[in-house]
Amino acid sequence: MTESIGADGVSRCPWGNSAPDYAEYHDTEWGVPLRGQDALYERLCLEAFQSGLSWITILRKREGFRNAFAGFVPEKVAEFGDDDVERLMADASIVRNRAKILAAITNARAITMLDQPLDDLLWSFAPTGERPRPRTMADVPAITPESTAMAKALKKRGFAFVGPTTCYALMQATGMVDDHLVTCFRANS
Repeated sequence: MTESIGADGVSRCPWGNSAPDYAEYHDTEWGVPLRGQDALYERLCLEAFQSGLSWITILRKREGFRNAFAGFVPEKVAEFGDDDVERLMADASIVRNRAKILAAITNARAITMLDQPLDDLLWSFAPTGERPRPRTMADVPAITPESTAMAKALKKRGFAFVGPTTCYALMQATGMVDDHLVTCFRANS
């Protein structure tokens, strides 16, 4: 079993003790069930922007992302055009990756075209029933059948940059799955 005690004496998942920003995110957000179109769209975008980067980079730029992407209100981002893309490419407060910026806009447009609420669509892939709590980080999967199915369903609906790994990270971040290790204080709360 992997036990990681932080400088504050709290037992967390090992990554949660690696930096103060991670500890705050781990303790208050990661694995907490999240609902609401704008909040879920934000997490979907942030997980896509994280691809290939460290999550701490995204956490530290989060307010910049919120400002740059109109508070992650899909109806507003869906209206972004070429001038907005160029504005975003020049904005040092976010990750300036054209493919990811275009995906955020594409995904906002896809959300506005859904025939069901984004909450219902995403949460329909949450596993049901008991799952064994991971004992070590090696026990935490990167993809699952559910995340693969979510990615396929999102792509079918016109979403971009939503592979199975990104979808599983989204599931973890929004509490659709709870991957806190058995030794983590959050596993017992």
